[in-house]
Amino acid sequence: MRKKIHLTKPDLLEEKLVLHSSDEVTESNLKPAGQVLVDSDNFSFVYFAESEEDYVLIHIQEECWEALKSAFEQKLPVFAGLGEIQFELEGLHHELEFLIENIEGNSNYGEEMVKKVEAVFLEKA
Repeated sequence: MRKKIHLTKPDLLEEKLVLHSSDEVTESNLKPAGQVLVDSDNFSFVYFAESEEDYVLIHIQEECWEALKSAFEQKLPVFAGLGEIQFELEGLHHELEFLIENIEGNSNYGEEMVKKVEAVFLEKA
């Protein structure tokens, strides 16, 4: 069964962005799977990671988007704060750039998701 982690608390530091989960997280030994998808229903970007047993879906919730945009603009690395572990979300900037371009004006992602992404990442009202 796939595990889900919801990142809801951003911590933008000088040299990196750490996105924390409000859930108890026990994952370790994660590896990047190199893919980010969109969850339009829950307004999140979903970063895929692999554990020893299965995929782990790391949801970057809307509460983190402003900080994510700042990190994106500054080209800061982004980490998931998983308890005592910080897992770098490798390739996130590249994937995010591609997704934002795809989402802009694309009703396939749902009108509300498009509005939210455009407002935060493209500064459209």
